[in-house]
Amino acid sequence: KMAPQPMPEDCLLTSPLETTNEAYAIAKIAGLKLCQHYRAQHGLMYHSAMPTNLYGPGDNYHAENSHVIPALIRRFHEAAERGDESVTIWGTGTPRREFLHTGDLARACFHLLSLDNPPDWVNVGTGDDITILELAKLVAKTTGFQGGILTDPSKPDGTPRKLMYISKIRATGWQP
Repeated sequence: KMAPQPMPEDCLLTSPLETTNEAYAIAKIAGLKLCQHYRAQHGLMYHSAMPTNLYGPGDNYHAENSHVIPALIRRFHEAAERGDESVTIWGTGTPRREFLHTGDLARACFHLLSLDNPPDWVNVGTGDDITILELAKLVAKTTGFQGGILTDPSKPDGTPRKLMYISKIRATGWQP
């Protein structure tokens, strides 16, 4: 939760996980560890790409269990259609998040597969972040929502900042 930012690859598992995201984080960590152990025990050339927050085609726009970008798109689009005066977002709006399009992740994976000796594990992100409130304003503008944006500090913010340190993948020649 309170890892140094941007977060380098070697920071994983050095502090407690964010409770609101723990199950998802554990699943990602399990895949990474599986690849490490297959390499060590069986000599297989398995590598891991740890993506930041993803968005793109086929995303989940469910009203109650989607990720932040599709959730905001749905809420602001529906509010614009109804002519709502305001939309309330969870938390203070101050947490910072990094987002990567799924197509960019696919390009990064193909790039890594083309290397003779790719890193065992790399973060894949853009190296840039945005506050949730800034993102909400961008989505509001894009969807044509004309009302106000309110925050609800009684709802959780989660980790203050999630930004990947991406110098390792950039050193391979990949750029977001």
